[in-house]
Amino acid sequence: MSESVEDIEIQLLLDAVYRHYHYDFRHYARASIKRRLLQALAQWGYESISEIQSAVLHDETILPQLLNFLTVQVSEMFRDPSYFRALREKVVPHLRTYPSLKVWIAGCSQGEELYSLAILFAEEGLAERTMFYATDINPAALKAAQAGVYPLDRIRLFTENHQASGGQNSLSEYYTANYDRAVFDRSLRERTVFSDHSLVTDAAFGEMHLISCRNVLIYFDRELQDRVVRLFSDSLTRGGFLGIGSKETLRFSAHADRFTDFVRAEKIYRRISR
Repeated sequence: MSESVEDIEIQLLLDAVYRHYHYDFRHYARASIKRRLLQALAQWGYESISEIQSAVLHDETILPQLLNFLTVQVSEMFRDPSYFRALREKVVPHLRTYPSLKVWIAGCSQGEELYSLAILFAEEGLAERTMFYATDINPAALKAAQAGVYPLDRIRLFTENHQASGGQNSLSEYYTANYDRAVFDRSLRERTVFSDHSLVTDAAFGEMHLISCRNVLIYFDRELQDRVVRLFSDSLTRGGFLGIGSKETLRFSAHADRFTDFVRAEKIYRRISR
């Protein structure tokens, strides 16, 4: 069966973005990419995906807007509180045994997961010995993560999640309300390195004790998922921990044998020590 014109246009656009800007979306799940490009078409008023390709190749200011469609920026603090409770109760006791710690938040989006982990580690007395590495391919998302500013109307949900995750203090201790915004304390990101990093093309981050990459793998095809799982394996210390999203699994990965289930219900895995 021949490809539709629309499918050909999508492939050509992704090839063009990779060749001209070195952003590689060619192995993202095609159904998701197609859905987002159709949203871009509707919002921008273009009649075809070929028009997007022409625009992005001839006007570099279009690229950041396109990245906002192609990368997922939807998250919340302490999303899936039971995951963070499992980290607090099951993983942190092991992390306490290390004199220093490295934590990688891969695909950090606008920083909600980073601040969740920074708060958790502060409450568990591990903040001073931990370096956090927050990475994403979207420069606008990284900038937002560095700012740590969120709409005040989101804070109620963040607070409920924090308490359900086993939070030891009030979330209000970690931010200042400023008109319609909540500005999270600078201290929460003092030991954070923010970096542009592509899970598709870039190399491993070495000697991590915990990698949290939630709800990212679901947007990749099987080949890219395998690459990323190997990247995480290569980036972890022996016995290090990997947390992924509730709808994700390592079960079908070519590199699943590098990990063992640690908290199966919360998709937390441990790097095998060999």
